[in-house]
Amino acid sequence: MMNDRHHIKNNLSDVRRLLERHKLVENLVHRQDMQHHELVESLVHKQNRVELQKLLDQLEAQPIALILEALPHDDRQIVWQIVRDERKEEIRRELPDAVRAELVIEVKHRSRNTTIRVFDLHEGRLRQIPIETKEDLARVNPVWIDLVKPEDEQLAWARDIFGVDLPNPENLTDLETSARFYVEVNGEVHLHSDFLLDRKDETHNVAVAFVLNKNTLFSVRDKELPVFRLQRLRARAESGYVSEAKDVLLDLYAAEVEYSANALEDVYAELEEVGRQVFRSQMTDDEAAKILAAIAEEEDLNGRIRRNVLDTRRALSFLMRGRFLSELQHADVREILRDIESLDGHTAFLFNKINFQMDATVGFINVNQNKDIKRLTVISVIFMPLNLLAGIGGMSEFTMMTEGIPWPIAYISFAVGLITIGWITYAGLRFFENRKLKNNSSPSHRVM
Repeated sequence: MMNDRHHIKNNLSDVRRLLERHKLVENLVHRQDMQHHELVESLVHKQNRVELQKLLDQLEAQPIALILEALPHDDRQIVWQIVRDERKEEIRRELPDAVRAELVIEVKHRSRNTTIRVFDLHEGRLRQIPIETKEDLARVNPVWIDLVKPEDEQLAWARDIFGVDLPNPENLTDLETSARFYVEVNGEVHLHSDFLLDRKDETHNVAVAFVLNKNTLFSVRDKELPVFRLQRLRARAESGYVSEAKDVLLDLYAAEVEYSANALEDVYAELEEVGRQVFRSQMTDDEAAKILAAIAEEEDLNGRIRRNVLDTRRALSFLMRGRFLSELQHADVREILRDIESLDGHTAFLFNKINFQMDATVGFINVNQNKDIKRLTVISVIFMPLNLLAGIGGMSEFTMMTEGIPWPIAYISFAVGLITIGWITYAGLRFFENRKLKNNSSPSHRVM
């Protein structure tokens, strides 16, 4: 223990020495009338920063926390900026509440992909509250906190203020199916559901984590979704649309079912367009390949929608079995489940339609292949007797039979004979084919 305190004291002395050297050089540079003093200051600052960062990298989280606690406010901010981002959360846990709050409220540039939206109820409507710092979040009484690609710092805010551990959206897909809906010992309700993202350039399911903690709903995901945007617009515009956090959750599931229904309508319209191309008298292999690709895309979207509504049904059933809902909310859930039942019938119908169109397209490909094989067969039949005669003509007996006849006349006559026999064979094949078609189209054959 004495050795640990001695090491921490030495490390604190080293940190203070580097900070004093940084301030001393900075003051000298500003005091002197030097050219390029900004460049000199930048180089000195970088050198001190590198040395201080090397020192901090060698220390554990607890010694760094003790050093930060011992430093004055300005020096503490300088050191905190040098601490690596991936270590800040671990170090923050070792700090006293006063120092932790002082460091958390630092405002830093956030990625444009990172979004935190906080809503409370005002006159029966959702009202969004701008949040920049932890203090901003601690002052509000939210009914819904929506996080898109949250940083570790924002997840720490939720843990410190509300006592809730929110999952990282990157780890949502790693959860087993059996652990997607559960209740914590402290009463937190956790749900992990898939929401559909259907755009022209991308179509996939996005995992969303919901946590019901007392009177607040937390939602965490890594992509913006149209369903959430629609829910925000409705709740802001309509008074009394939601009255508590569970209403927000149920309305999100209801909006997801509605969004899936609209996506199914788009699938049906696309299949109608594909069907007009399929039911033509002729189709090339390239056209058939494009049609099969379009059908495969619609089949994939239809499958994702079916999976989504199944996941929504399971989540709603969990909420009903857990007795988390009021009677009015139970009625809303039953209405959503009836909509899901209707969607099941539509997805099954579209699967049958997709299979039929795919079979028809494959049938066109087979017909084209049969036509190619038929052409090759006709050519083979025509040249079969010609090959036989050509073989005979190449024998020595042919020269014996044409002895006394000039060879140009003999071979020209032989070539004319080959052409005549080939034409007769082709005419015979056409005659039998036309006769077969005539017999198949006769009234007696149609009756049979």
